[in-house]
Parts: sequence; C-alpha cells; structure tokens
Amino acid sequence: MATRLSDLRIRNAKPGPKPYKISGGRGFCICVMPDGAKYFRLRYRYAGKEKMISLGVYPEVSLKEAEAGASHARSLLRQGVNPSEDRREKKLALRQAERHTFAFASSLWVEHNTPRWKPATVEKVQQYLDKDLLPSLGHRPLGNISPMELGAVLERIEKRKALNVAKKTRQWLSAIYGFAIAKGLTSSNPAIHLRSIALYQPEPKNHAHVTIEELPKFLRALDGYRGSEFVKTCAWLGLWTANRPGVTRSLKWSELDLEEELWIIPKGREGMKRGYQHVTPLPRQAIEALRQLHPLTGKYEYVFIGRNDWRKPLSDGAVAGLMKAIGYGGKQTAHGFRHLVSTALNEKGYDPDWVERQLAHGDPDEIRGTYNKAVYLDQRRKMMQEWADYLDEALRGSPQKVQKKSGGAG
Repeated sequence: MATRLSDLRIRNAKPGPKPYKISGGRGFCICVMPDGAKYFRLRYRYAGKEKMISLGVYPEVSLKEAEAGASHARSLLRQGVNPSEDRREKKLALRQAERHTFAFASSLWVEHNTPRWKPATVEKVQQYLDKDLLPSLGHRPLGNISPMELGAVLERIEKRKALNVAKKTRQWLSAIYGFAIAKGLTSSNPAIHLRSIALYQPEPKNHAHVTIEELPKFLRALDGYRGSEFVKTCAWLGLWTANRPGVTRSLKWSELDLEEELWIIPKGREGMKRGYQHVTPLPRQAIEALRQLHPLTGKYEYVFIGRNDWRKPLSDGAVAGLMKAIGYGGKQTAHGFRHLVSTALNEKGYDPDWVERQLAHGDPDEIRGTYNKAVYLDQRRKMMQEWADYLDEALRGSPQKVQKKSGGAG
C-alpha cells in the first residue's frame, strides 16, 4: 500500500541524477527532477490508453490543491470525460473569451443596429461609447467585467450631472450584453441590475420659459446677443415657428421653400415625435433671416452648421449656451419656446386645433400631410405671422395686450 504523501516528505525530497516519483496512491504522484523542480501529476487510463495530466508545480501549488485537482479529474473520468481534453477545451474557451472584448461586442452591436437606427442615433451612441465606455471597458473581456465596474462608470457620468446620458448608457450596456449573449460571446449580463443603483433626474413639470410679461425684456437680451449669428437665428426660428429644438437646429436647406414661405419637414425626420410630414408656415421675419444666412451656408446641407464641422448641424447645447450668455440660463430653454408660443396663442384666443397642429401634435391618422392639404395651413400661416409681428412689437417695447379673440383668428 502506497504511503500517503505529506508536505514534509515532499519538502525533504532531494533531487537525484534522474527524475523519480513519489507516489500518493491511485495514480497521483509528485515527480522530482534533477534540477530540484517538483511536479504534481496524475496518471490515469482513458479509452484503454494510459494518460497523464499535470496538476502544478510545488510549492506554487500546494499538496492540498493538487489532491483536489486529482479528485476533480477522477470525477470527470467517472462521467466519461477525459480530464486532459476538458482542460484543453477550457483553455480554448478562455482564449476565445479574452478575444471577445467589450469593444468587439459593442462594435458588432452598433453594426447590427445601424440599418434600423437613424443616422443621428448611430452618431450619438458611438459618441457616448467613445467618451464614457470604451476608454475603461473596451479592452476588457466581456466575462471579466463586473456589475460594480459598470456601476462605477455610470457614477462618473452621474457626477457630471448628465443623468439622462447615464440612463441611456445603462440601457445601452444591457442591450450590448443581451446581444453578446445571443451571439454566444458571453454567458451573463452584469448590467441587468444597474437600474437599482441609478440616480434619477426628476421629470420637469415644464420646460423653463419666460412669461408673456417677461417677454419684451427677454427679446431685447436675445436681440443684443453678439455671438454666433447661426445660434441666434436658430433661437429666433424656434420662437417664430414653435418647432422642436432638435428639428430646428438640424434644419436643411432642402426642406425650405422660401418662395412659398414654407418649411416642409419630411416623413420620418429625425427629431419628430410622429412619422408624418409636417408643413410649417414661415412668417416674413423668418424668411428674411434665412435669406440673409443663405450666402453663408447655402452651399452646405444644414442651415445652421456646426461650429467645428460644417457637415454637421449645431450641437444640441448651442442654444442653451446662448441663453446662459444673455442671462437666461435655467430661465428659458429651446424647448420652452414651444410652451411659450402655445401659451401665448391660446391666450390670444386662436383655435386650439390650429395651435396643436402648429406644434405637430395630434393623431397621425387624422393627418395625411399632403402638401396642398396640410392641416389648417392657411389659418396657421396667418396665426404665425401675427405672432411674429407681436414679437416685433414686444421687442420694441410696445406689445399689444394679450386678449381673447371671440371667434379665433381668421
């Protein structure tokens, strides 16, 4: 009967001129080499042939650890599994997993979704991947990233008060891991519980905007702005039309019919909440401002070109920067123009349906969006010209008092 191996016996084993082994029973042994190295090994039979598997080098691997390895190998044999093949497959899977990095998975995810996303969405996703996720996670194997690490990434975003970005990033992380699981790149999703630690941005009761009484002072501040004319005109256009800020700042020359004084926002346009075409009448003041810009940006796609790249529109923070510069940061937002216009037109007594259509609200089943039958176009054309004229009066400091109209504007 073989003597059981002990740590003392292994420690005291001296090297000889040739390798020799000290048996621990049932094929388990330690081989002592002439150079003094000591290797744990297990000899076994599989498919009628004698095999051997290494269990580590002493003392880096302890006797207890080596015995546990031998026990596991015997357990595999009882299940009909070759321990050496099992180890080889696991090493291969590990090398494969190391190649399946977060950067690799996220690029496949973006590529997969690009055909169904709008170009602006692709750009936004890639922007936040490059800025917030890839620098710290890109090189990491998917399976090695823990929920705590993902949480730390989101906390860094939250600390800069970008809570909406953090929310989007959390959703994208979970989507990337879900995609990677479906593609066999990893087996678990460490992002699924991140919602429980997220900070939430309170939903604003309303987008900040000045009151009708505060309007003249605000307009004088806006008119006195001496920064970018592109940003200034973009803000005015939001006031003149009440279109959504994202749609306004990304206005394309191809959408304008200056002769007919119309802005025709095509079906499926980025930034529109509904999928139908929206026709916006342009008041005289807007036409004049756009004609003045045409020599500067008419050769480009966008009316309001980006500060650093003429191939892109103004950034979504451009108008907010203007508001801050003129002393209205937090008091008036680009989206707040829509609330301001809606409030003023309703108080003036215009037909609520006209106002709702001007804001591109309403049931898409009711709106066919054809050019010649745009909903309430004639009525809205007159209404928005009267509104632009009212803004001119307010700028000069002599606006007419807002009064209810008995039958709506004609």
